[in-house]
This record gives sequence, C-alpha cells and structure tokens, in this order.
Amino acid sequence: MRQGGLGARPRTETVGRHAAPLDQLDGEAMTTALIESQGTALAALRAAQTQIDRAIAMAASVMRRSGSRLIYCGAGTSGRIALLDAVELKPTFNWPDERLEVLLAGGAQSFYEAQEGAEDDGASARAALIALDVSANDVVVGLAASGTTPYVLQAMETARERAATTIGLANNPGAPLLSMVDCPVLLDTGPEILAGSTRLTAGTSQKIALNTFSTGLMVRLGRVYKGYMVDMRATNAKLRVRAVTIVSDIAGCDDDAAQAALDATGYDIKRAVLVAAGATPDMAARLLGEVDGNLGAALTRLAGA
Repeated sequence: MRQGGLGARPRTETVGRHAAPLDQLDGEAMTTALIESQGTALAALRAAQTQIDRAIAMAASVMRRSGSRLIYCGAGTSGRIALLDAVELKPTFNWPDERLEVLLAGGAQSFYEAQEGAEDDGASARAALIALDVSANDVVVGLAASGTTPYVLQAMETARERAATTIGLANNPGAPLLSMVDCPVLLDTGPEILAGSTRLTAGTSQKIALNTFSTGLMVRLGRVYKGYMVDMRATNAKLRVRAVTIVSDIAGCDDDAAQAALDATGYDIKRAVLVAAGATPDMAARLLGEVDGNLGAALTRLAGA
C-alpha cells in the first residue's frame, strides 16, 4: 500500500511477470522480452476501441463549430506524446494554430528535460485553462498513465467546470482521471517490464490511441478524402511531389495537369482537385465554401453544375 491514502500501487508501477527480470536476460532474450512486452499495448487498444470511437464522435460534434479548439494536456512522457501528436496536425491536416493548444506540465522546457514537481502543480494547469478562456467550444484531452497526476486531474476538473468536453486516457483501472471526464479511455496495459517506466508499453498505447483519435477526428471533419491527405501543407519538395500525386489520382488527370492546377491555386490541394476536374479557381473556392470544405461534396456539386 502507498502512504498518504492513495491506495494500492498502480499496476504500471509493478514489475510484469516475465520469464526472468530484465537485467537477468542476455543478448537476444532481453530484446525479445522488450519487444514482446509491447504487444500488450495493441491488446489494450482493441479492448478500448468502443471508448475511442466515442471520443472521436464526441470531439467531432464540438470541433465542427466555428472557433472550437482541441486542447491536449499531460505531464512527463504522456505530455510529450500529446505534444508529438498535436504538432503533426498542422502539416498533415492544415489544422489552424489558433484552434490547437498543448498544456505541458512545466512548460515547453519539459519536452527536453524533466521539471521536478511540475506534474504536481495543479494550480498552474487551472491557471493555464482559465487564461485560455476554455469553454463549451473546446475539447480537452488529458493523458496520464497512472491516472492520478495532479496537473492533469486539475486541468480536467477546470475544463468540466467551464463546460468543455473532456476526454481522459489512463493505463490503470479505477484511475481517478477516468471517473472525472465525459469520455474515459482505459488503456489497460498492466505492469511494465521495467516497473514504472510508462514510456514503454503504456506510452506505446497512448501514442497509438492518439494517432487513432486525431486521425479519426480529422476524417470526420472532412480533412481526408479517399485515404488522401487533401488538407496537407506542401511545404517542401517531397510534399509538393506528393501533392501532384494526390491531385492526379483523385482527379484522374496526368501529372502536368495536376501541377498546373496546383500552381493556379497556390498548392491548395482541394481547390486544385476541383480545378483539375473542370472548375475555375474561384469556382473551386466557392464550392468548398458552400460545403464547409468537404471535397467529396464539392466534387458532387461540380459534377451537377
């Protein structure tokens, strides 16, 4: 039992049952044990699929509103995983900066170096959310492997007080975080092969869960069409080549026509697809505006014009 009334030790703080302790394994046996321990993450994800589906649906219903924001919150490894997921939304889906926030216990410096005591500073989480003026137009996603991190718990409590939609990811059954959010996601990865090192299996499960959540959310928001990243920002040579491929594949044109459409639209892939399909740049912009940026719907309107 832990002191201070915290109850039983979280499972992620105990050593998993393996053939032998990690430090008693030699060579390939050690790497095999480390790799195989990660399989628990996938099993946990499959068990949590219904909860993740619900999180995507709840978030999408809020994020369709103008000015709504997606806010991630975490400490330590969980916070770094949240930040990693968040920063990919801009280049991959052209998600606006003003509609994305990441609250990392200890601030940006915590991404590179652990900040002692930062995860216990619930007051700073509350202050940060109040400063953001969090409201019913926001979705706040909190991650904590233990599910007991004060910084994250206070963030979620503050978010709920202010009517935001809250989603919580934790790796221990019965974790306080799971009981205080609108949509709990339990990633029951069990004990770690290295006791308490939640950057391992728990961290893997959180990374996959956020990949699934954020990508699914962007799909629901119309930022994916037939498996293509149609809102991608073509910010380098590789991505510009990819943009040509996307436009030519969707519009059914050759690469030269796709390139011309991209040049005419400032490398706006959705508009370029419509131009390659017969629209003028202005018409493409108008069609997309009429259907909230949904490329499939815009193509249907163009075909019927």
